[in-house]
Amino acid sequence: MDIAPLDSWIPGSRRPVLISGPCSAESEEQVLQIARELLPLGINLYRAGIWKPRTRPGAFEGIGEVGLRWLQTMKQETGLKACVEVANAHHVELCLEAGIDVLWVGARSTVNPFTVQEIADAVKGVDIPVMVKNPVNPDLNLWIGAIERIHNAGITKLAAIHRGFSSYEKIKYRNRPMWEIPIELRRIFPNLPVFCDPSHITGKREYLQEVAQKAYDLDFDGLMLESHCNPDKALSDNEQQITPTNLALLMGKLIVRRRNTDDEQFNTTLEQMRALIDQQDEELVRILRERMTVVEQIGHIKQEQNITILQPERWNEIFNTRTDWAKKHNLSEDLVLRIFQLIHQESIRKQTEVMRNNEKQDIRNAI
Repeated sequence: MDIAPLDSWIPGSRRPVLISGPCSAESEEQVLQIARELLPLGINLYRAGIWKPRTRPGAFEGIGEVGLRWLQTMKQETGLKACVEVANAHHVELCLEAGIDVLWVGARSTVNPFTVQEIADAVKGVDIPVMVKNPVNPDLNLWIGAIERIHNAGITKLAAIHRGFSSYEKIKYRNRPMWEIPIELRRIFPNLPVFCDPSHITGKREYLQEVAQKAYDLDFDGLMLESHCNPDKALSDNEQQITPTNLALLMGKLIVRRRNTDDEQFNTTLEQMRALIDQQDEELVRILRERMTVVEQIGHIKQEQNITILQPERWNEIFNTRTDWAKKHNLSEDLVLRIFQLIHQESIRKQTEVMRNNEKQDIRNAI
């Protein structure tokens, strides 16, 4: 996929990029005050919600079109570029008329291909950057599909925003980070800029630093952090917003990692250790092949004796002993359990395949 480099639509930007501003534009005075306080921080884009998709009716759903005029004034006064969330073609049209610099597709919109296509059709033929947040549910293909729809409309100034995934379970954060999903997205589209939205992942300002640092450690291209001149009085998401002053303090605490170094000793040592890992991984694959050979043999004898593939008692035994082994060898129990869950799933698939093939062969022999 042809993706324009980040500095083609954020001129002079240095990684990591910082996008900030209020969750919602509430008044012209509020929009301008926050922008004035953010300006010395060197933010790259000013974000503000104009239309707010709320879970239940009665909550503040955004100020609407009038907020675009406030952003026009903000741009004229500060020179900051403005970005806004759009949820339909009409929003896109209004933003283009108002000279909004960057659009983003929200999580509730990304989940609906019809909505994304409507937005894609509205930006077709327009040279404007579009950022796509992950869908609320952990579906990588849905996220990829939304990005592809926007790209198919001719938009090459593209980026993704990781804002976490909804969970029914009560957890520490507002949304589960599930870092493996944006990591896989970056593997598939290595040239696609990916930003992290710690505000929506955490839902609480006290957790912003740890999530922002995690994003930096994973080499994300930047952050989208919500800021407000009076967070406790904000009309939406007040617990996750921070003042520009506290944003400056937060950014000062974050450590930006380098992608590489010219230190020859480090590079040589790293290559040696990676070569060792390659050898170990190959050995793991060889052992897995041997294990699956035994699994196939078990499938044959089960089929001969008409025994069920799934043996719950055996799985419980594996479940308990492997986690005990993990403790013994100072490994994460969760890691080992997940590995053996995958192995168990593949074992069931293999034995099913063996039984089906044997049954087909028996039928052919009978004929």
